[in-house]
Amino acid sequence: MSVYILVPVDSSNDMQAKIVSIAQMQTWAIIEFVDGKAKSVVFHEDRTQSDIEWIDFVVLDNKFENYLDFMNEGMMCLVKRNEETLEDVVSAFAFKELDEIGL
Repeated sequence: MSVYILVPVDSSNDMQAKIVSIAQMQTWAIIEFVDGKAKSVVFHEDRTQSDIEWIDFVVLDNKFENYLDFMNEGMMCLVKRNEETLEDVVSAFAFKELDEIGL
């Protein structure tokens, strides 16, 4: 079963794209995560243009980001610790090393 992870990034440089704040982002990365591994990553300037029906998680740059819209859409909101790239996020997600944020 696929899990989809939404991440604001600075470029569409595949798994080397860097996580940034929503205010600084250039594009959204959507990672398809299957069996503990990233199966694919796609980039969209507007996250609503994706044909994916349900995004499970959003990973944000810091706990002060505005996450309420994501929560209202049913996404679990996570925040990075020291991860910098999408590759780092995938590894941290697999080992449950991202922090949950919420109300």
